[in-house]
Amino acid sequence: MTKGAAATPRKLLVVEDDAGLQTQLKWAYDDYEVLIAGDHDAALDLLRAEEPAVVTLDLGLPPDPDGTREGFRVLRAILEMKPDTKVVVVSGHGERASALTAIASGAWDFYQKPIDIEELGLIVRRAFHVRDLEVENARLAEAGASDNRVLGGMITGAPEMLKVARTIERVANLDVSVMLLGASGTGKELLARALHEASARRDGAFVAINCAAIPENLLESELFGHEKGAFTGAVKTTEGKIELAHDGTLFLDEVGDIPLPLQVKLLRFLQERTIERIGGRKAIAVNTRIVCATHRDLDAMIAAGSFRDDLYYRLAEMVVKIPSLAERPGDAVLLARHFLHQYAPEMNPAVRGFASDALQAIDEARWPGNVRELENRIKRAVIMADGKLVTKDDLDLAAGTGDADEAAWLNLRSAREAADRVAIRRAMAQSEGNISAAAKLLGISRPTLYDLLKQYRMHG
Repeated sequence: MTKGAAATPRKLLVVEDDAGLQTQLKWAYDDYEVLIAGDHDAALDLLRAEEPAVVTLDLGLPPDPDGTREGFRVLRAILEMKPDTKVVVVSGHGERASALTAIASGAWDFYQKPIDIEELGLIVRRAFHVRDLEVENARLAEAGASDNRVLGGMITGAPEMLKVARTIERVANLDVSVMLLGASGTGKELLARALHEASARRDGAFVAINCAAIPENLLESELFGHEKGAFTGAVKTTEGKIELAHDGTLFLDEVGDIPLPLQVKLLRFLQERTIERIGGRKAIAVNTRIVCATHRDLDAMIAAGSFRDDLYYRLAEMVVKIPSLAERPGDAVLLARHFLHQYAPEMNPAVRGFASDALQAIDEARWPGNVRELENRIKRAVIMADGKLVTKDDLDLAAGTGDADEAAWLNLRSAREAADRVAIRRAMAQSEGNISAAAKLLGISRPTLYDLLKQYRMHG
């Protein structure tokens, strides 16, 4: 590996109990200041003292060198102590299962033994590069230069949604089926498309189909295609969506609406990776990744016998739960501003922004229809506005519609911190990142707000 040009080498923590491999890795990573730990306690001591940006972690650590239990314990402890650490998990155990579990637990990347030093080095170098970008983005955000766009152009400032984006980024290049669970209007197709664009399949087609919008008797033909003459009206051979997404990604929206007989055929495709068109006799090999979504309770459907459990496990190798807009404090205002700037130039160029009562109403509304409802409401308000600012009356939206039965907190400190975070995020959203204006909204001084941002590790 080539030595880095930085005067002070960046810190890399290697958690590995094999003495020979410790020496080999320390010699190989001469770009970095390599810190070595052989067990849980040593790893956490070095993490506290040195704060390395990247960690490579062998899952097989004592006292469980032949398993993964101790390695996953260390992974959880690292991410609890320093969540922004890029952890590259290395294991010879479990292969695919360990990779999925590690990434679901928060690991940044995964590498399978036996170790190829050069290949692992590229992963480590990429981890440092991504961490550098994150630090720079945080710096720009503090300077007011961030537009709150993340994966796939999604607009958010909420940790709940940023966690979803990180998960999507991590699974993008693992060739596994992904199931997106969330209410209607939460942006499932946007995330599915972002997953495709972040994957090695990005040069292939992204094909989307809403299974609930197509009549049951036509859905099979839409998915699997048909041969000429297969049925009345089949005047030519037509490829189905699965075939059209060869070497790409097929997004099955509302997968819970697929009828049972067709579930069997879809399961067969997922098992064999071949399809037969309606009226055809030839098996066609297809390399298509499936990403699906639903707002329905598939567990209840499985229990009722209306959705096959074996199909569910094939489709849900990785499950990503998408929070509702009401669970993303501050995001409604960020999105409302985005939609206003998107629609006003064409629909009502006189409109320049929102009145304060409109922002309050947007922030306090529950948005049962999520982002889709918010977008439609802002579009209508822009059209209806008479002045330069959209008002609460233009929105036709009542303020103060929050839930009265929020979950009770048992820990007072945690409750206060959670309330502070929500209030700060909402104030920063309404003030467009202006610290002085946000502090005024919160009824505190600028230095106090700066102290809270630092204490809670939030970016202005």
